[in-house]
Amino acid sequence: MNTATPNSRRRLLQIGAAGAALGLIGAPALLRAQTTPKIRVGYWPIAAGLPFYAAVEKGYFKEAGLEVEAIKFAGAQQIMEAMLAGRCDASANGTGSANLAIGEIAAPGSFKIFASNPSNAKNVLDEFLVPAASTARSIAELKGKRVASGPGIQNVTLAKTVLERAGASGATVIELPIGQHVAALAAGQVDAAYTLEPTGTIGRLNGSTRVLETGVISKYILGDASAPWFGGSASLKAEFVTQYPAQAKKFVAAYAKGIALVRSNPTEARQYLKGYTAIEGPLSSEVPLAAYTLYNEFTPKDIAHFQKFFDLFSDKGIFSSRLLVESMLYKG
Repeated sequence: MNTATPNSRRRLLQIGAAGAALGLIGAPALLRAQTTPKIRVGYWPIAAGLPFYAAVEKGYFKEAGLEVEAIKFAGAQQIMEAMLAGRCDASANGTGSANLAIGEIAAPGSFKIFASNPSNAKNVLDEFLVPAASTARSIAELKGKRVASGPGIQNVTLAKTVLERAGASGATVIELPIGQHVAALAAGQVDAAYTLEPTGTIGRLNGSTRVLETGVISKYILGDASAPWFGGSASLKAEFVTQYPAQAKKFVAAYAKGIALVRSNPTEARQYLKGYTAIEGPLSSEVPLAAYTLYNEFTPKDIAHFQKFFDLFSDKGIFSSRLLVESMLYKG
């Protein structure tokens, strides 16, 4: 027997209708949540990642309707491995391009580079440092010396090749986290270091080290101190690009806004180094910034320089086969 009053039946019908309406409204939202996953971005805490840090802090990804998680790694190789293992969907600038290439050779069709951070003697990233009191005036004088290098096959291969081509035979390359380079030089544990900014700026500001030479990869590997060395790159997993093409385009566009900010207002952008790197306070205004090239800005000459860098690793037997840079570039 139905004991509900007319008023109570009316209320139940209203609730049911509202629930049905909410169901219709909620279904697309659920679908959107399922088709717009969190984008996990691996980064190495160096200055080159600034466009990514700025894009996160300025809310560019949120404005695009994307949820981005920044994941810090100790080195570029770990980022590449995390992307291959499905623990990351993207890499920020500063991730070694050769490391990404090694992953691409291991699993063809896995990585798409959408921005790179070229450096040279003007846009300083790579450099050789010595203790402030060192008498060395050229890399050639590091013959037989102990030279620190950042971790990973890209850093070690480049350090050894520059030493070899500069005439520093017999030098011993020792892998050390880049954050330890200044301390190791100051303590006399190594005689020099092949490193990346902001290491040189930190050592200069505290008076413990000095720069021996900058832009060494452009000079000794590419043969021209002004040539762009595309040593670090921002990338997306090709699988993500294929599965979520609209989200990939939004992500690249939001990231590009971070690059635009660094280009147009580096003073404002520099503040976003804090929290992602060891760079803060006076150091943030001193550290040199890399340049940036988006996938649709590469010129044939740029690609030729990029290819020459990759070919070094093929020649050294690090790459098991020759890899074409163009095959890894994101197409938009």
